[in-house]
Amino acid sequence: MKTKIFIDGSEGTTGLRINERFAGRDDIDLITIDPALRKDPTEVKKKINESDITFLCLPDAAAREAVQLIENDHVRIIDSSTAHRTEAGWAYGFPELSVEHRKAIETGRFVAVPGCHATGLVSLVYPLVAGNILPKDYPVTSFSLTGYSGGGKKMIAEYEEESRAMEYSAPREYALSQQHKHLKEMKYIPGLTREPLFSPIVADYYSGMVVSLPLYTSMLTGTPSPEDIHAYLTNYYANQPFIKVMPLGSEADSRGFLSGISCTGWDGLRIFVTGNEERMVISSQFDNLGKGASGAAIQCLNIMLGCDPTKGLNL
Repeated sequence: MKTKIFIDGSEGTTGLRINERFAGRDDIDLITIDPALRKDPTEVKKKINESDITFLCLPDAAAREAVQLIENDHVRIIDSSTAHRTEAGWAYGFPELSVEHRKAIETGRFVAVPGCHATGLVSLVYPLVAGNILPKDYPVTSFSLTGYSGGGKKMIAEYEEESRAMEYSAPREYALSQQHKHLKEMKYIPGLTREPLFSPIVADYYSGMVVSLPLYTSMLTGTPSPEDIHAYLTNYYANQPFIKVMPLGSEADSRGFLSGISCTGWDGLRIFVTGNEERMVISSQFDNLGKGASGAAIQCLNIMLGCDPTKGLNL
């Protein structure tokens, strides 16, 4: 029997990508909604309750309201918004973090897809905290370079406007007030005692990102070398098809640069360990629309359905 799927917010960037990924799948029965009624609560309520699984690709407030429309005990939700990522009763949709995370997705009714910047940083911080290498009170800092699609339809339109201002042609740092919406999960999921000092940068390309975690080795437990950290992360993510810890020194293949665009169209995540005995930078490289959004949502769906987690994804 096919799984009935409804996408609430199918006209947004993430919703459109999720819809595209169902092309060719014979195990999905996609429930559609009249475009004129996609914001009608009565019609949306009907579609949600007809489904087996509903994707929420909505602003936070609308996602919370959509959950309140459920009237039965079997509809499962995959929410791509920020609304529920640290809420009790919601599985955090990053199965590679631990056996417990994967089990929660597999058996849970409500799953929250991680934010794109958070995916990059949590993929690095969580294993180090779990292994007692990075103290929970470490003053974590991070820069994140992203394509403009991460800003949604409004930002995409601004960047693709023919008469746009010159400032759009150069990278732009933002969230300068240290109030970025992903900070809450960046702190909560790895169990840090304070929010990271986080500086995201948007640049003039469509999708893809690099998130960095600079570290002083003297402030880590046991003063590990880059080789030690690399070996630990390689073991931590062993046999995970979506996460690839790159060989030490592999950044030389791109002349010592890590490009934000290198993983565009790919649904996995690469980890690089660079630096020296005193200071190192661990970086994650992925597509903000792939492992950072719709790709992660489909991965969670596959786990919930008990099928191959990579089904319909590009690895």
